[in-house]
Amino acid sequence: QVQLVESGGGLVQAGGSLRLSCAASGRTFSSYAMGWFRQAPGKEREFVGAITWSGGSTYYTDSVKGRFTISRDNAKNTVYLQMNSLKPEDTAVYYCAGDLNYSDYVSIAETAYENWGQGTQVTVSS
Repeated sequence: QVQLVESGGGLVQAGGSLRLSCAASGRTFSSYAMGWFRQAPGKEREFVGAITWSGGSTYYTDSVKGRFTISRDNAKNTVYLQMNSLKPEDTAVYYCAGDLNYSDYVSIAETAYENWGQGTQVTVSS
């Protein structure tokens, strides 16, 4: 089990950038694939992207490809979500999640992720 805490959310104008961080406690962080999800008001939570345990592979949903980048620093037990060219439709609560997964693949399904942070609000104004 890892405990996850997101930070870095806030209010930004359309076209701007934010970097979210997700800090993990526990010595097994490097064993986890890490995903980012988001939930907009009145909508279901959706997959944003994920990164393998090694950081060697990433996967993104189509709506953020080319704008968002996920990276991780296993020495710091932290995963990042760099968000550029933000749009009002990116407004949501963003969650990081951990999947104990040593493979070279990531899951886009919420049910694959056993550990979740509390979320951080991102608001993009037009």
